[in-house]
Amino acid sequence: MNSQKTGAGEVILAKLDELLNWSRRSSLWPMTFGLACCAIEMMGAYASDYDLDRLGIIPRASPRQADVMIVSGTVTFKMADRIKRLYEQMAEPRYVISMGSCANCGGPYWQHGYHVVKGVDRIIPVDVYVPGCPPRPEALIGGFLKLQEKIKQEKKRA
Repeated sequence: MNSQKTGAGEVILAKLDELLNWSRRSSLWPMTFGLACCAIEMMGAYASDYDLDRLGIIPRASPRQADVMIVSGTVTFKMADRIKRLYEQMAEPRYVISMGSCANCGGPYWQHGYHVVKGVDRIIPVDVYVPGCPPRPEALIGGFLKLQEKIKQEKKRA
């Protein structure tokens, strides 16, 4: 093993935007927040079979520590105010993943139910939609990968 010192240092050059976006997309902290049957699939994605930790996705219990909200399940009008409050408590930059048909468009309940919001995007802005009823853990992982690509393309906010 040759361990001679040459005096040549290694320097990494990067734009600040690229460095910040790399750090944001490599350490997403979603809020553990499930509303219905989609939450079971979300928990399955955190389990050892799929292991979201290997992607740097670590669930947090507090909105003040999280930067991603996963709305998984049926959103009722009663729950809408609480979702908005939790979203507003999250620090910037914050992202939202809408998981499942019920969160995306009201699911099978919106047509005959007066109590169901016809999509969580009527309450808070959504970055990524994950389709399915309920979506498989692989679909949620695909949603996180889409969110990481979106973060990679972001420009500095003024």
